[in-house]
Amino acid sequence: SETIGIGKGSVLLEDLYKADLIIVAGQNPGTNHPRMLSALEKAKDNGARIISVNPLPEAGLERFKNPQTPHGMLKGAALTDLFLQIRIGGDQALFRLLNKLIVETEGAVDEDFVREHTHGYEEFAEAARAADWDETLRATGLTREQIEEALRMVLASRRTIVCWAMGLTQHKHSVPTIREVVNFLLLRGNIGRPGAGVCPVRGHSNVQGDRTMGIFERPAPAFLDALEKEFGFAPPREHGYDVVRAIRALRDGEAKVFFAMGGNFVSASPDTDVTEAAMRRARLTVHVSTKLNRSHVITGARALILPTLGRTERDLQDSGEQFVTVEDSMGMVHASRGRLEPASRHLLSEPAIVCRLARRVLGENSATPWEEFEKDYATIRDRIARVIPGFEDFNARVARPGGFTLPHAPRDERRFPTATGKANFTAAPVEYPELPEGRLLLQTLRSHDQYNTTVYGLDDRYRGIKNGRRVVLVNPEDARALKLADGSYVDLVGEWKDGVERRAPGFRVVHYPTARGCAAAYYPETNVLVPLDATADTSNTPASKSVLVRLEQSATD
Repeated sequence: SETIGIGKGSVLLEDLYKADLIIVAGQNPGTNHPRMLSALEKAKDNGARIISVNPLPEAGLERFKNPQTPHGMLKGAALTDLFLQIRIGGDQALFRLLNKLIVETEGAVDEDFVREHTHGYEEFAEAARAADWDETLRATGLTREQIEEALRMVLASRRTIVCWAMGLTQHKHSVPTIREVVNFLLLRGNIGRPGAGVCPVRGHSNVQGDRTMGIFERPAPAFLDALEKEFGFAPPREHGYDVVRAIRALRDGEAKVFFAMGGNFVSASPDTDVTEAAMRRARLTVHVSTKLNRSHVITGARALILPTLGRTERDLQDSGEQFVTVEDSMGMVHASRGRLEPASRHLLSEPAIVCRLARRVLGENSATPWEEFEKDYATIRDRIARVIPGFEDFNARVARPGGFTLPHAPRDERRFPTATGKANFTAAPVEYPELPEGRLLLQTLRSHDQYNTTVYGLDDRYRGIKNGRRVVLVNPEDARALKLADGSYVDLVGEWKDGVERRAPGFRVVHYPTARGCAAAYYPETNVLVPLDATADTSNTPASKSVLVRLEQSATD
């Protein structure tokens, strides 16, 4: 948000179809966002080219077999035009060098856009010109020819989109990396142009919509002011805890109650042993859940599980059948209605649980009409319309087929609500993980038979893994150097500056074409290796994609 004034992506789905070039970095749509593959297929049909930047070759981006069309089922479509198999954490160095080459290519910079809409170009350009080829090749593991081919594709494109996910966000230097991506797009005017922009894939619809609704440990003063005006109470102004700080607070006894609306907190969080010990220190743990998971058995002194309706189940309240709203990665808001009969007539919806709890805790003196909110969710949306910008006339607009698009000033008006009033170039030093002799950089990832921390099977058919999850993917050349035979068993031992040994035992070595010096293994089994305090600067996101490990022969072997 400090660079262009808003923290969300600037592209609509139709922009993907208009793009000349789409760069997919640190993202595996085939497993994590499969609906995106059909959008990329349509973009290819319309003439787009695709560069994939990833430490692993991913089947979905190599060839997509669309099950909804006869041609797709029989033949499929090649998606990636150029695969840049980057070393883990080398993305900032790659984009910095591309920016250097753009700056030094006559006519490549959109000078009118830079002059009218940006701030800080000269300082950035000076830093970009200092980018070093040898350092970049070392940081990325790429060849000069690959980078030069990427540059040719960039310069040939009038409309470029960069998509990314956790492969960019879960590193110590993730924020400078994303800012360098923004620099890359600003240079050629690819913000606020149809078919161009930033496309962060920010998680499932609940995650995206929650942040829009102000569920954030550091809410903006303007939001708190609007909340106070609408509901007549003074919201607390001090900041709360993000995930990592919440675990520390529980561990240190600063927090006494843990209340989760969905999710599998223990399995999704880093440093599993530390997280479990922190949860056990709580006086009360509460989970509002649709299904059982491991977090339910790691409890405080008292523990409650509150079963709730799933989004696929019909939600009947006193005023009739209800719906909730969701927000997709493109800023589209639409209604979501359950069609299935509830698993039990005793189940309460999430809004009903919150409303009843609020009435019990706040008492009869609360002026907020909790009972009215529970009976008719439209009354909640009326309040949202008066608090959250972009949701005016909420009920009427969400009733339209397909819902509505949230406003986005950089995309819609080329207006940048930043401190400078313009899009800001940045010039952070280039960072990338260093790899000591005999060590590997491990990224955690999920299998095809997995949704977040929910594991549905033991196969990962896209990667050829059968009947097992305790596997570590290692480049065959690295494996030979480390004397690790395919099929041998090792313990993964994390190394970090605190000197604490973090060990994940009994992993089968699978020779796999990862980037040199890099390895990969599934989470949540490897979350135990991610130190709680190993987080991204500024964002405090766990650095789960660049964990330094050594591989030791396992007693399982």
